[in-house]
Amino acid sequence: MIKTPTYWAERGWRAVLLLPLSVLWAIGSLVRDSLARPARATVPVVCIGNLGAGGTGKTPIVSWLYDNLASRGWQPVILSRGYGGQLRGPVWVDGTVHTADDCGDEPLMMADTRDVVVARDRVAGARMIEARGLHDVIIMDDGLQNPHLEKQVRVGVFDGGFGIGNGWLIPAGPLRTGWRKGLSMLNLVIINGADSSGIGARIGDQLPVHHVTTQIDQDVVDSFAGTPLLAFAGIGRPARMFDSLQAAGAQIAQRLSFADHHPYSAHDLTRIQEEAHRHGAEMITTHKDWIRLPGDWRERVSLLPVSIQPDDAEALLQAIETGLHSPDPDASKQAASAGST
Repeated sequence: MIKTPTYWAERGWRAVLLLPLSVLWAIGSLVRDSLARPARATVPVVCIGNLGAGGTGKTPIVSWLYDNLASRGWQPVILSRGYGGQLRGPVWVDGTVHTADDCGDEPLMMADTRDVVVARDRVAGARMIEARGLHDVIIMDDGLQNPHLEKQVRVGVFDGGFGIGNGWLIPAGPLRTGWRKGLSMLNLVIINGADSSGIGARIGDQLPVHHVTTQIDQDVVDSFAGTPLLAFAGIGRPARMFDSLQAAGAQIAQRLSFADHHPYSAHDLTRIQEEAHRHGAEMITTHKDWIRLPGDWRERVSLLPVSIQPDDAEALLQAIETGLHSPDPDASKQAASAGST
């Protein structure tokens, strides 16, 4: 697990030195895609992903979509690669049996109240879901660039503050796919948070754009009124969590950032606890981090729930449902564009 490189944000000398490797990445992706023969599931697939590496807040969006589709009569299931987990799958995630080391932190977190399948081979995961016969839509968590399973709806999520960084391919930049090719893959876009990067203007009218904000549980923050907090997080963009906490009125004594999906060692936990004691602070972290902690540590560390709030939830759901009802991904893209405002 590595932290998001700072040079991904600008076209500096370190990024320039890595450009030859980005060319190799592009060639490898082209070869992989040309050899792939996409399989079609018997139920529609909506993929929530991004064009680049690093956190954009996909998991809360996946959870929100699952809950809202279920409330509208759908029988959804989440299909995840299980990043950070040891199980290759396919396997149904069971929070009473599995740990984050087994299936990854995000699938385990979502499986608290949702049906989740982990599979390195997404096609095998889809076949397991089909065999169960209880679901009528697959929500694929990440995997836009996976060419092996067809998707009826492809949603690209962007962090409003980061956008596409320097716009270069991995490892010189954050993009897994070139900008133009990436946009051509999508049916619609979700921008998470204030669009200070100008990504919305860059997309323009090429795709329907929806906006969401990530909200933290204000009651949890208020319960710590007057109490210093040590906030720690190993997510894609920890600063977003810290800034949200502070904006909600929390008194943050110290911030500790770790790499996304970071496996907390005994040394890490000792350091966190010592720093908390030094500041006389309570410890708080995200749900995704909390679920990676040892059982006894979950009693010492407070969990900060987050959720997303779309600017227009009904329009977003209708755009996705329109695509799910269309057998042709290209047709669903045209329908989404026609229905956008």
